[in-house]
Amino acid sequence: MSRQRVGVYPGTFDPITLGHMDIIRRGAKLVDKLVIGVTTNISKSPMFSDEERLEMVRRECADIDTEIVVTGFNSLLMDFAESQGASVIVRGLRAVADFEYEYQMAGMNQQINCRVETVFLMADVSLQPIASRLVKEIALYGGPIHKFVSPAVRTEVEARVAAIGLKGGN
Repeated sequence: MSRQRVGVYPGTFDPITLGHMDIIRRGAKLVDKLVIGVTTNISKSPMFSDEERLEMVRRECADIDTEIVVTGFNSLLMDFAESQGASVIVRGLRAVADFEYEYQMAGMNQQINCRVETVFLMADVSLQPIASRLVKEIALYGGPIHKFVSPAVRTEVEARVAAIGLKGGN
């Protein structure tokens, strides 16, 4: 009997974008089970709490046929992957700058745990410019984000911007 192929797609997902969802849907086709690891990178100034991001990702992934598990983690990626029984790390690439960073990370990760492969997926051309950081910045200045996130995520981002009172920041 063959072993279940498990992949891990890590990220902060603050907020989850259409670009993330593209990589999740395509990555899910490569494995039997996709674990989406939601982590905190405090250098990225999160807009949403860990729990809010976990719930957001769970909701956005609810209609995907592959088994999806959304869980938080705060450890080395390779330790997390090992704990999940993963043999694959799924990473999305948007541009050359992403490749240089991801290539370096994949090399370091391979040195830490050579049993886990990193698979790179190119973002859909129409989604390549999307970055959570830019979505937040556009929203903070009152710009339209509907082309970058789902309607539900847009509502949450706009509500958060309104709650912190920075919309249109002068």
